[in-house]
Amino acid sequence: MTTITKETTTLPGGTANAITKTPTKRDASDSLTAERMVYFLFGILEVLLAFRLAFKLAGASLTSDFVSFIYGLSRVFILPFVGIFHRGFAPGMETKAVLEPETLVAIIVYAIAAWGLVKLIRILSGNRQIS
Repeated sequence: MTTITKETTTLPGGTANAITKTPTKRDASDSLTAERMVYFLFGILEVLLAFRLAFKLAGASLTSDFVSFIYGLSRVFILPFVGIFHRGFAPGMETKAVLEPETLVAIIVYAIAAWGLVKLIRILSGNRQIS
């Protein structure tokens, strides 16, 4: 179980030198830990997809190892959404910018999926949630 420590500092009215510290400890429930893990993992996925979208819009070169790595890793996550909309192309002097609507759809769907999964964890935990 995870322990969360909260420390508050107060100054009494007349003296600036006296400081009172009140530590408060509470254990984070397993469901809270699971919620944070879900948000963390889906957050990483969202950042990966945002990089893909930005690189495609900027017309990033596939010769870069980092760009190729991001494209390869994120391709698996956008495959279910390929073909929903047509891609938009904007040719430039040196590069070709591509608008991939499937990446935008994937970002939205995975964000909603993360939110829904966290709500399901809260329901199944049986604990009363204060939000």
